[in-house]
Formats: sequence, structure tokens, C-alpha cells
Amino acid sequence: MTPEIKTEIPSLKLRLVREEDAEELFLRNDQNRGHLRQWMPWLDETKSASDTLNFIRRSLVAATAGTQYHYALLLDGELIGVVAFNEINKMDRCATIGYWLAKSKMGKGYMTAAVKALMDEGFQQLELNRIQARVATANYPSQAVCDRVGLKKEGVLRQAEWLYDHYVDLTMNCVLRSEWMARLEGK
Repeated sequence: MTPEIKTEIPSLKLRLVREEDAEELFLRNDQNRGHLRQWMPWLDETKSASDTLNFIRRSLVAATAGTQYHYALLLDGELIGVVAFNEINKMDRCATIGYWLAKSKMGKGYMTAAVKALMDEGFQQLELNRIQARVATANYPSQAVCDRVGLKKEGVLRQAEWLYDHYVDLTMNCVLRSEWMARLEGK
């Protein structure tokens, strides 16, 4: 995978997370804790910059193995979120994406541009056949990103994720390589 990915927005880029991102990434998580906790089941496990550093280290090991890639989303150098292949099944050439964005940056097209760039990378560099996103049915902003980048809803996974004190249903959204390439070619 490419360590840095450009997006259609010149001031926005994706860069593989680094150990030196730990403080800023933890700060961004902490500043957005109320906003992110609605949908991110991992947030309560992130209590310090040390927890974030451990996450980054695990991410880098997984990147070396080619099973995950977590990218810092940088706007003019400021870390504003993360976009990732959270899980890559090499045999089936399928990846599951995940993403989050600082609340103050929502509604400006940043996440849509970041997800498009990551998907381009996945189909071109990793030669994936399928990219999917599992999104809580009531997480309308995240569902809208899926819609804008051309992920099709395949169905609902009932009570598929434990979110602190209750289960949530997840929509399975997917795009196939052939569909992505046809879209790029304007077909």
C-alpha cells in the first residue's frame, strides 16, 4: 500500500498512521468523544495517548502483514480523522472499510473524498475484488458517505455489533471492482 494517498481535495491527504501521531490522534478522539461514542465501540478503550500509541503499533504490524491499513486523514497537516481497511481477506480479495471524522469537519465532503481515495487504492494497489462497509442503520452521515461513493446496500445484519450496552443493526454496503471500474469509466 502507498504510505500517502492524495484525494480530489488538494489540501486533504491520507497518510499511514505513525507512532508520532499518538498524541494528536488521542487528542482528536478525546475532543470528539461524545460525537464518536454514538457509533464507535472502541472509544471507551482509548483512555490515554499510550492506548492510542498501542493501537498505532498494532496497526503498523497489521500493515506489514497486509491485513489492515489505517490512514490518518490530514487537512493542511492537521489530523482530522481516520480512514482504514480494518480487515483484509487476502484469499477472497475483500476488505472492510471503517472511518471517522472530527465533528467540526463534517459536512464538507472530506470523508467522501477520503473514502473514494482509499477505495481507488484498494482496487488498484491491492487488486481487491470487493470493498464493503458495515454501518449502523441509524448512522445516517456514515450511510450517506456509502451512498455517495457508490456502495450498494446488500442487506441488514441484525444485532451484529455490541455498542457499550446494546446491540445495533448494521447495513452491509458493498461495491465490486467491476462496478467501481465501470463508474470510473463513466459507464
